[in-house]
Amino acid sequence: MTEEIRTPEMSRVASLISAQPAVRAFLLDLQRDMAKRYSVMMDGRDIGTVVLPGADVKVYLTASPEVRARRRLGDLEAQGLTVSYEQVLEEIRQRDHQDMTRSIAPLKQAKDAVVLDTSSLNQEESLAALKAIVEERIAR
Repeated sequence: MTEEIRTPEMSRVASLISAQPAVRAFLLDLQRDMAKRYSVMMDGRDIGTVVLPGADVKVYLTASPEVRARRRLGDLEAQGLTVSYEQVLEEIRQRDHQDMTRSIAPLKQAKDAVVLDTSSLNQEESLAALKAIVEERIAR
């Protein structure tokens, strides 16, 4: 993913836009069409519950809000942006709340998803754990 979609403004806007029924319907069709045509890996808060409920592999990737805020702060600082940890943490909590309580496709864990909590893992460990889950599920 490009850095342009990882700005604080894009994070705020993404949650607001994703709550719009017309936008969601358009993207839902587009995402499902892509999955029919290609072998895909999708990232999103409703991929396993709404977009592709029959996906071969579903991983509910999570980490504590505090860990996610520290990681996000590092990403933003690497982009040359100045923001406080408290501000990033509050934005994460607000987005989580908005996404979990929206009326259309709220954020929730798919019943058949494997939960991967990366709170205590670094990036390499997280990728290794994710790879192991995918390989194990595909081997079935």
